[in-house]
Amino acid sequence: MLEIKDLNVHYGVIHALKDVSLVVNEKEIVSLIGANGAGKTTLLHTISGILKATSGEILFEGADLTKTKSKNIVLKGTTQVPEGRRIFPGLSVYENLLMGAYLRKDKAEIKKDLEKVYERFPILKERSSQDASTLSGGEQQMLAMGRALMAKPKILLLDEPSMGLAPILVKEIFKIIEDIHKQGTTVLLVEQNARMALSIADRAYVLENGKIVLSGTGKELSESEEIQKAYLGG
Repeated sequence: MLEIKDLNVHYGVIHALKDVSLVVNEKEIVSLIGANGAGKTTLLHTISGILKATSGEILFEGADLTKTKSKNIVLKGTTQVPEGRRIFPGLSVYENLLMGAYLRKDKAEIKKDLEKVYERFPILKERSSQDASTLSGGEQQMLAMGRALMAKPKILLLDEPSMGLAPILVKEIFKIIEDIHKQGTTVLLVEQNARMALSIADRAYVLENGKIVLSGTGKELSESEEIQKAYLGG
């Protein structure tokens, strides 16, 4: 479904991604782990068209996203839930959700998808008229995920969904990710909580200093002595 080939990205003179190659197959959860500054968010931003690649390919269902406008990347079925949630303050929960469907024209289907989001996240229905900025961190993360689902993504790019959340909420968010996946959405998960990320991953990659240094199944990496020492505190 998504294939990244020899991707290079620069911020001025800084070489942020160095010949990165990875594959996300349809209906997989693929986790990308690594320390702060490893290039994880840069990779998601490049897939989404926020950043431009210096060289390499990002193939989504055969189309090269490096040659595609951001708007059309979303229309093709690629949607990102950004780090820090980035909900729209001053807009209600309902209005934030509708922003996720901004590019869609199928009004009847949008209404159905809104009801599905409310079924998945009942708290959002309760708070639908409330200013989104007044929600708790966990509720804002649910809103950010619900907003992304309103775009009807084929693949969901999740950037640090557990950041800043209490442990009990982290478990809840990861359960939601698994539920979304079970409904047929492919997931590429960027996450510093390596233990949780590997526990739900079909496959995973480790990014260090802009390079992929390890890959394998979630189970293989979670049992790797190298990964345990570096990321799992073992």
